[in-house]
Amino acid sequence: MRIETKIVSGKRNDKEDKTRAIVPPVYLSAVYSFERAQDGADLFTGEKEGYIYTRLDNPTRQVLEEKMALLEGGEAACTFSSGMAAIATTILGLCDAGDNIIASEPIYGGTFALLDKLLPKWGIEVRWAKAKNFANQIREEGLIDDKTRLLLTETPANPTLDIVDLAETARLGKEHNIPTAVDTTFASCYVQKPIELGIDIVIYSTTKYIGGHSDAVGGVIVTSKELNDRIKYETVVDLGGTMSPFNAFLFQRGLQTLAVRMDRQQKNALEIAKWLETRDEVSQVYYPFLESHPQYELAKRQMRGGSGMLTFILKDGREAGKRFLDALEICIVAVSLGAVTTLIEHPASMTHSTYSPEDLAKAGIDEGLIRISVGIENVDDLIEDLEKGFAAI
Repeated sequence: MRIETKIVSGKRNDKEDKTRAIVPPVYLSAVYSFERAQDGADLFTGEKEGYIYTRLDNPTRQVLEEKMALLEGGEAACTFSSGMAAIATTILGLCDAGDNIIASEPIYGGTFALLDKLLPKWGIEVRWAKAKNFANQIREEGLIDDKTRLLLTETPANPTLDIVDLAETARLGKEHNIPTAVDTTFASCYVQKPIELGIDIVIYSTTKYIGGHSDAVGGVIVTSKELNDRIKYETVVDLGGTMSPFNAFLFQRGLQTLAVRMDRQQKNALEIAKWLETRDEVSQVYYPFLESHPQYELAKRQMRGGSGMLTFILKDGREAGKRFLDALEICIVAVSLGAVTTLIEHPASMTHSTYSPEDLAKAGIDEGLIRISVGIENVDDLIEDLEKGFAAI
């Protein structure tokens, strides 16, 4: 079954539900009764499968988890209240005080704040390697030791769209018996399959391309049953960052149109990226499927499309960026991404404001960088709107 069909028809509910309902129901119940006292005891010891309390498990979440595992090619999945909950819980499920992880840079601003500010308070050290040279830098600098518990990457990287070589990262992890994890929010399962390249844990903010409509917040990981049990049943159930059943329903619904949305978004993004390369006001355009992208060949090897994300640098810097954004009428000035609407932002002052000026420079995030999450609108309308932005500089 091809990915487009699997997204829509994989794990059909009408074949598994005794009611044969095409759309899975939303189970909003917080708690579930036991037929007998012994049933409750058996559920708590794990001798019997079933539901106890929605923080622990929920039928609506389970449908989404099984679908995401199917699409990613993993054995199991776990859903969370947000993408950040997914990342934080994964790290805490694998690390103890005194351990370290190695993360790629640049990385999403929320993730950076977690790694740079919170983890050190909890005794977990974070070491950094450049996204575009991740595995090689780790080897060259000898960053791995006997306390390294996780290699955490993000590709394409937010916001520079640097590409991490996933196959090489997976090989490095296996050489040292260290789990590898990738935040693939910018790509989605429609564009990139990290598990097929040897990565152990795939992480998403489902808020973005999976939901696709900016109306629900959530996260998910897909991995092996062993790692999933460790993160889900030994960590998240106690931390409590689980997804609401209604949001799980919204993500199931949004997921069904992922392929058609992403096809349009990728087509629009490539056309806009090529147009931006012709603008005198722009010093650089970053889009993985532009031939000018420094990692174009790697992107073509591990992605089936460039996704809907692109960035460009305005020659006149931050103030020009403000005037540019304020002049737009169709593109919405907002953070987040992956929605049917085109969203545009200034990373240095918005999504990556957690970075100091020194951190921005180190991560290669230019003060004049603009990030666009391209939507499904008519591309000519989007280009005409962006022309208004340039006219205002």
